[in-house]
Amino acid sequence: MFNLTGKKGLIVGVANKHSLAFSCAQLLHSVGAHLIVSYANEKAAPYVLPLKTELPEVIFTQCDVRCDKQLMSLIELAEAKLGRIDFIIHSVAYAPLEDLHGRILEAHREGFLLAMEISCWSLIRIVKIAEPLLNPSSSLITMSYLGSERAVQNYNLMGPVKSALESSVRYLALELGEQGHRVNAVSPGPIKTRAASGLNDFDTLLDKSAERAPLKRALSAEDVAGAVLYLVSDLSQAVTGATLYVDNGYHVVD
Repeated sequence: MFNLTGKKGLIVGVANKHSLAFSCAQLLHSVGAHLIVSYANEKAAPYVLPLKTELPEVIFTQCDVRCDKQLMSLIELAEAKLGRIDFIIHSVAYAPLEDLHGRILEAHREGFLLAMEISCWSLIRIVKIAEPLLNPSSSLITMSYLGSERAVQNYNLMGPVKSALESSVRYLALELGEQGHRVNAVSPGPIKTRAASGLNDFDTLLDKSAERAPLKRALSAEDVAGAVLYLVSDLSQAVTGATLYVDNGYHVVD
């Protein structure tokens, strides 16, 4: 049913073997996609580069999404190695711990702007630079969270940032729709990743989700990758501007 042979794309934001982006890379590669995968910086390299042994045909490269020069280099690499591309998966989020752990009222201007730049603006910038390389009906995907629309305890600063990200998805969908490009967000439930580890009392959030979600089952990064595979595939040709929840149904619970 899912055959991505001939499809080519970028996955931005692999942090380690537990990251959602890496699970996406594994699954998309397994069904035939050609990939370039990026990681943020030299600090992440020791956790990412060993993963090349699991995906020897995938190209790994460094890209700090705050740096236009590195973003341009990423897209130039994609053009050189892949030609035109069919999808981009944006799995990047960051906020300084001091601002993330404190009250939103106490967030610093610099911390708020940095979180917005890395977690939201980077999606817009990547799409803008990559637009000339996009094949017709390309699929552009980012990662969000329920805290974008609800006040989730301890999510704090990232709530408004993810709200802006989801709004950006809708406007990008509107602007790129005439070209046939689809832009969507995937909103996973709590999963133990490096990003999630930065939240205060994350285990409580994890337990609450497992207890109250309608589907009484464990949630995994592979579940998220499955949703991304659907959005990359031609089966989602009529889906754009949407937020697809992958949370065992927790978003419907009061």
